[in-house]
Amino acid sequence: MKATQKDFASTARRAVDQCGIFFFCGPDEAGASAAAQSLTQLLADAGERIELSGADIKKDPALLGDEARSGSLFGDKRHIYVRATGDEAHDALKTLIETGEAGAGEAAPVLVVATSATDKSRTAKLLEKRKDALVAMFWPPDLTSVTGSVRQMADAAGLRLSGDLGERIARAAGLDVRLAQSEITKLATYCDASPQSPVSLTAEDLDAVGAATEEDGFMPLVNAVLKGDCGKLDIELKRMREHGMNAVGVLLAVERRAAQLAQITAQLGPRGSLDGMDRGAKARLGIFWRDERDIRDQLQSWHRRKLKRLGPKLMQLHKDLLGNSQAAELLLAQGLTEIARFAARR
Repeated sequence: MKATQKDFASTARRAVDQCGIFFFCGPDEAGASAAAQSLTQLLADAGERIELSGADIKKDPALLGDEARSGSLFGDKRHIYVRATGDEAHDALKTLIETGEAGAGEAAPVLVVATSATDKSRTAKLLEKRKDALVAMFWPPDLTSVTGSVRQMADAAGLRLSGDLGERIARAAGLDVRLAQSEITKLATYCDASPQSPVSLTAEDLDAVGAATEEDGFMPLVNAVLKGDCGKLDIELKRMREHGMNAVGVLLAVERRAAQLAQITAQLGPRGSLDGMDRGAKARLGIFWRDERDIRDQLQSWHRRKLKRLGPKLMQLHKDLLGNSQAAELLLAQGLTEIARFAARR
């Protein structure tokens, strides 16, 4: 079974009833992760969440099946969530399928979010024709599609908002649907809105508690990190602390730009350049006039081999932040400094 962001919502409701393996891939890692989270909420009984890394199950392909067929500590249901890069999960998923067909028993649902993988990868090919698996491919969203997603989130939370406000939220979130969902949840709480008691969101409400605009928000820090501008990085890290920026939100913005750089690099090939692209091609890659200079500078710092090393580093940093929220700001500052220094090397 296959899906894209266009038909994922309708396909997911059918897939949870018949699938046990869900593979989320594509250049929009934020969209893939958000989709995995939304599918988890559709499971009849998601139970305990067990997180595994792609590196772990690549090293030990039997580990995934062992965890998927093990009982929860309290005898409850469980689901397995894997953050992988490329085809790291291929052998483990193949082993899980083969042992299941050999009579190993029922397995818990397995959700894999695979950075740098596509629906043409070996893992996707392994799963796409199976009735018990879903392969979902996510391309980087545009402003219109994210604004539509914001309005759907708002409807579900009991918030009524105009298209202008939906667009403001989408822009402030950097077109990242996970950050947009966080903003909607925060606004619904502020407005005391619920599906049973809907409330109309006003511009004043958004000004009061909404996310900072992109110019005042994460992007100056993101750009300093990925340009390798270590001098400016110190200033931006200080601003992050002073403004109380959410550490995970900042990291998500870095992850999104890194995924965009990887997609652009793949599109350009070894000899291509941004100068050879027309406006439409740039827009499809999410390159807008206000960002083009920064992206051009960052592409000079991140060639293909360096980008391949960046993905796992960001994944590990993300895991560290989620596992130690009290030290998240310090861990983020250390991680971003390491990445900036690596970017500065030519």
